[in-house]
Amino acid sequence: METEIHVPVGSPAIRKFPIFVDEHNVIGGAMKLIKELRPAWDIKLVKTKPFTDGTTNKLVGCYIEEDPDDVVLVRVYGNRTELIVDRDNELRSFQVLHANGCAPRLYCSFQNGICYEFMQGDALGTQDVRDPVLRRLIAREMARIHAIHAHNGCIPKPNLWIKMRKYFSLVATEFTAQASNSRIQQEVPSQEVLEQEMTWMKDYLSQLGSPVVLCHNDLLCKNIIHNDKEGHVRFIDYEYSSYNYQAFDIGNHFNEFAGMSEPDYGLYPSRDMQLEWLHTYLQNYKLCTKKGEEVSQRELETLYVQVNKFALASHFFWGFWALIQAKYSTIDFDFLGYAVLRFNQYFKTKPAVMALTIPE
Repeated sequence: METEIHVPVGSPAIRKFPIFVDEHNVIGGAMKLIKELRPAWDIKLVKTKPFTDGTTNKLVGCYIEEDPDDVVLVRVYGNRTELIVDRDNELRSFQVLHANGCAPRLYCSFQNGICYEFMQGDALGTQDVRDPVLRRLIAREMARIHAIHAHNGCIPKPNLWIKMRKYFSLVATEFTAQASNSRIQQEVPSQEVLEQEMTWMKDYLSQLGSPVVLCHNDLLCKNIIHNDKEGHVRFIDYEYSSYNYQAFDIGNHFNEFAGMSEPDYGLYPSRDMQLEWLHTYLQNYKLCTKKGEEVSQRELETLYVQVNKFALASHFFWGFWALIQAKYSTIDFDFLGYAVLRFNQYFKTKPAVMALTIPE
């Protein structure tokens, strides 16, 4: 039993450069990496484009005008993000997903980041994930990833509870009487309440029978790239990828219908929208795992209940994540306000979700 992702035998080794990129001078550091990765490029002609959507890292694209499709992305890890992200696991996920045609090429790692291929297409927004055509593409792509075997013949174990417990222990220091953050004391549920809920969740959710599969775990709108020309979607950013419950990955994606900068949980998909999404997903998951493609009403209803219950765990997970980010991140975002929102949403939706029952 284990949680580790295994890279296929014979996968190319990742190039590693002993270069450190200052997060306050990403361009300067990026140019050192470009000299290594694209020695034929005239460094004076290299153009850069910063990407500002990330809430964990700094990201910049580098290219030359005569070949605008060859964009090298340089991602610099955010301050102290090693506390919340297992970087070795991220690299393994990248390799496994690339080997299965689900991720771009990974060019190298450096001391505090990675360089990889730019994926052509448009990052989705909250309206796009509701679009019927795109919903089907997303459901199919998630099924394809969930069907990947990267567990070396062992029975994979979910990483969710280990990770949540780790996050909780990192934020517990902020609840002490000596901690100076009065906003945490006033707006976030107490340490005792959070620990109690976490223990209950682990006992309850792990009994629901959701399969453990290779998950993305962070499928917010901006991590979904739609290539209109080729008619497919791909997922990016594998920092939180791991073996986890199938229903967590889906429930987490449904929570992300709300958006990130100003979340609106009124956008959470309706039962009908979910059932349509889940039907496409199950059909494709069964095809990918060679279990036919017929989807029974019972299978559909079961997954619906599991997904909505695991959506509770997603609120909790990102609530803890945001508390850690509030303490260490240099990115301009109200992480503490976001944590409060996620915990509030957990307690608000819990009664209705608990009333759902898995069909006999």
